[in-house]
Amino acid sequence: MPQFAGVLFGPGQQLDAKHYFVILVDNIGHGKSSKPSDALHAHFPQYDYDDMVKAQHELLENGLGVNHLRLILGTSMGCMHSWVWGETYPDFMDALMPLACLPVEIAGRNRIWRKMVIDGIRQDPNWNNGDYTSEPRAAMELAADFFLTAGSAPLVMQKNQPTRDDADKYLDDSVKRFTATHDANDLLYAISASRNYNPSPNLDKINARVMFINSADDFINPPELESKKRPLCPSADLKSNSRPWDTHGRGGLAPISARTLGFNSLATDTSSMRCRCVLRAFDYLSKMKNPPLSQSPRQGWASA
Repeated sequence: MPQFAGVLFGPGQQLDAKHYFVILVDNIGHGKSSKPSDALHAHFPQYDYDDMVKAQHELLENGLGVNHLRLILGTSMGCMHSWVWGETYPDFMDALMPLACLPVEIAGRNRIWRKMVIDGIRQDPNWNNGDYTSEPRAAMELAADFFLTAGSAPLVMQKNQPTRDDADKYLDDSVKRFTATHDANDLLYAISASRNYNPSPNLDKINARVMFINSADDFINPPELESKKRPLCPSADLKSNSRPWDTHGRGGLAPISARTLGFNSLATDTSSMRCRCVLRAFDYLSKMKNPPLSQSPRQGWASA
């Protein structure tokens, strides 16, 4: 993850790997972990975010011998996993930093665009119930279109593709890159995994401190969906709000700028608004004196 490694894990940075045990996980269905494209295709067991977090927990405790984390940080799906972690294993971590998601059920437009991708794959005759010999082209191009739109930011795209020809070339290149690097079954399972996500009823179970940051130009998680606006970061202090997920923490909203990339506004460089929000969040979390934790002994420590 160069978006994080370049600004967070290097010498002297907030999560300097010389001082912290940083764990980056390939989740079920992703990377080098077990996934449909390995062999089973559409016969692969269905999984959801609860299953993925449970597998992460098993990896930490039984695989790595880690029984406590200083911080769980995640963006997008990892953001949603952070909320699931906080509710399912409330005393396993000191702090949570969810980036680019909301702690609510996947519904409305967020569910609709995901269902469109799922249906587009399943209804492509070349998908062949998951037993295809070559990728279903129409389905994958449709998926690429939706992912490009969902991850877009109008301001920066207008700047980077100022003409019709520029925009057309960007679209063509993006679709080619997406279809060359994704498998239809893997994508179908990964999107479907969010179907049961809904941490909102159990947010009061979270004991860890929370620093929650979104971007104002996020297509998937627009700020108008929140019950109360957060103060802008970094131009104003990140202050607690009255929303249920702020019980143990603070939230920040990265304002739109020529550098923000919508849903993909990660810590891409030290001058970006999003990066400064993240750095301020780390400062806040590092200065906590008495985070709410269980009183049980802790043999293992890690940051992820």
